[in-house]
Amino acid sequence: MEMEQSDRKNIAKNTPLDSGNSHQITQPFRPRARLLQLLGDELIGNHRLAIFELVKNAYDADATNVFVNIHINSYDESTITITDDGEGMTLDVLESVWLVPGDDHRKAQRNEGRRTARYGRLPLGEKGLGRFAVHKLGNCIELITRAQGSDECVVDIDWRELIAESYLDQANVVINVRKPKLYSEDKTGTQITIRNLRTGWSRGEVRRLYNQMTSICSPFEEPSDFHTKLIVPGYESWIEDLPDVSEILNRAMWKFTFNADSDGFDWSYEFCKQPGLNIEGRKLEKSNDILKIPVLIEKTNRTKTVADQSNFAEIGPVRGKFYVYDRDREIRQYVPNISIVESYLNESGGIRVYRDGIRVYNYGERGDDWLGLDLRRVNLPTLRISNNIILGEIHLSLDESKGLNEKTNREGFVENDVYTEFRRIVLGVLATLETERQIDKTRIRKLMKPDESSVGMGIAKPIQELRKALDQQGIRDKFEQYIVRIEEHYRDRQETLLAAGISGLNLAIIFHEVERGVRSLHRAIIQGVDTETAVIQARDLVHLLDGFASLLRRNSRQGNSGKKLIRAAHQMNLLRFRHHSIRFVCPPLERDDLDFQSNFAFNLVLGALNNLIDNSLYWLSIRWPNQHDQNATPEKKLYIDILPDFHGGPAIIVADNGIGYRGDDPENLIRPFFTRKPEGMGLGLFYTNMVMELNEGDLVFPQPVEVEIPEEFDGAVSVLIFTGMN
Repeated sequence: MEMEQSDRKNIAKNTPLDSGNSHQITQPFRPRARLLQLLGDELIGNHRLAIFELVKNAYDADATNVFVNIHINSYDESTITITDDGEGMTLDVLESVWLVPGDDHRKAQRNEGRRTARYGRLPLGEKGLGRFAVHKLGNCIELITRAQGSDECVVDIDWRELIAESYLDQANVVINVRKPKLYSEDKTGTQITIRNLRTGWSRGEVRRLYNQMTSICSPFEEPSDFHTKLIVPGYESWIEDLPDVSEILNRAMWKFTFNADSDGFDWSYEFCKQPGLNIEGRKLEKSNDILKIPVLIEKTNRTKTVADQSNFAEIGPVRGKFYVYDRDREIRQYVPNISIVESYLNESGGIRVYRDGIRVYNYGERGDDWLGLDLRRVNLPTLRISNNIILGEIHLSLDESKGLNEKTNREGFVENDVYTEFRRIVLGVLATLETERQIDKTRIRKLMKPDESSVGMGIAKPIQELRKALDQQGIRDKFEQYIVRIEEHYRDRQETLLAAGISGLNLAIIFHEVERGVRSLHRAIIQGVDTETAVIQARDLVHLLDGFASLLRRNSRQGNSGKKLIRAAHQMNLLRFRHHSIRFVCPPLERDDLDFQSNFAFNLVLGALNNLIDNSLYWLSIRWPNQHDQNATPEKKLYIDILPDFHGGPAIIVADNGIGYRGDDPENLIRPFFTRKPEGMGLGLFYTNMVMELNEGDLVFPQPVEVEIPEEFDGAVSVLIFTGMN
């Protein structure tokens, strides 16, 4: 008599291996039948996504049209029917593929580059699990399919009966083969009807499904070769009032189109003239631009700021469109039917992702902030774009984005290193749009509130006007003591604010430089460099910390030396100059006769000068991103000099050979939150300008040809002018 399985297990468990009765048992895994239920329930997030998975299967089957028909009757009698005109399945495919969970024939097809016959598609599916989405929708399904030249196959499945079996290999499925009825003549395709639904379909759910289905293929582009349609017999009114997407897109105030790859970054920007707003539209196009990406400290301990071939290696070209809206209270009145636009944005706002024209969920779904846009806007509300004011799409090539792998639960990509690079690329593109949009937002603010156009926080002009009015009334003597106190308190609070702001801007930089300096010193000791070199590195670290400590100390305006200021800034940045391979040219530190004396708050102005140096280092890394060999001739160059007389006073000039200010209006450069850095705050030059105003000086941005500096410094030029007498 054959030994029972439990007896074999007991023998194997109870018999010592070193005894004469030892046995070796071979036992395969036997999946429980309820595994099918888990595949449907646990891997598919919701019933709308389950329908999308079945529609995506139709795409892989080379279908042109897919119809989703939801018959809403009583709860037990409602049905969902999904019909396509794809290539269908033969009996052999049903047996060897459709009924084999986890079959990898689609993945193999993609890896081999085998495309479909009609439209040349690569398959989107790869895990062989999407077909079990039907279990998420209902308990009973009927599948009818026919391939070219084959009979029609019919499969009826009651999931409740299948999972009632103990093991999966005992859960038999019956396939009926018949002469074609549904797909007669030369028709092919697959139809799945789902009954005994597991959830009801309310008006809200149907409307959300409609919005999702209209976005399976991009609604922003020309019609594709794949079309979907939702039909709800008897309930057409639930979706007939939903707005046409093209109507919503036409009302966008900003439009941005781009293409980014390893060869460069091409983009076009448009600010659309709005009826009733006396502001002209603006268009801008750039070809082969530099794509600046958010900073990431890599394993090499280098700060990468420009996207290059390595960023796109496993992603391929990234292209897309952004449509941005303005929901500010003052602007809403100029947008026709604004309530319709806002309702659509509330439901469908965000940035979606498409591969080969088919959407990757859940990017762009409500509540899925995959780029962190809403958090960025909380930190910088006047600059950043949030999900509820943008409709965007990103397009990828399925063949070239092999490093982006979809999660098994169909909710986006696996969050690996390639996905991180993908996010950085998109955020870099978005930052370009945000900077240009900020320019036009400033124009709008000036129109709506002309009295609030000044970017400074100065009180001098209002005080001057107040004194003039008091003189005219002959009562200035009664108020002068209060005005003086107001000025003093205002200046004191302003200095406190600026000291905190300047320190905060430099804090992260200082900490990072110290950490990097300590690691560098450790490596030097381990590698056995000479003691003198290690001592120099340690001394530079001390100078860096001393310089930062001085930034935290408040001091009043008094006579100070320009050369002393430059020397302090130089010591603070020695480590950075060395790390970034900067050739630093500074005549005042080499000549005794180059100096000036002026009244200014030393530590505040030191922080301002350090901001200018920090800007130069960043933009130098943009123009020269690939210079990492510290022994090579430096391409990055920084110049600091003293001008004895410039626009009415001595000045310190900071110049470099970076990409410059790109023609930006100086008023925008010092405006708070204006920045061209992907993750910049736009406060550095704003604070620097305020510091100079507080010290009765000025910050100006002349062109390189306007000042006498070596021709090689053809990038940004900034000048701190000191007019305070010593």
